[in-house]
Amino acid sequence: MPQSNINSIVSARIENDLLHVVMADGRELSVPLEWFPRLRDATPEQRSHWRFIGRGKGIHWPDVDEDISVTSLLRLS
Repeated sequence: MPQSNINSIVSARIENDLLHVVMADGRELSVPLEWFPRLRDATPEQRSHWRFIGRGKGIHWPDVDEDISVTSLLRLS
């Protein structure tokens, strides 16, 4: 796998009070929504409306104007 794809997100979901992401290399990260107040305070519908940005280098939630990058997840976890 090319180095540029290793730190890409391939799936994401929010369950309970955690954001779960799966990386292209198989790593799974779970971080508390408390770290991201816009997501924490969003409705379930707003949380479910997201898309990848930067070819999987991040996630964007347009309804709450939140962007979370792989770099920030790795640094925070």
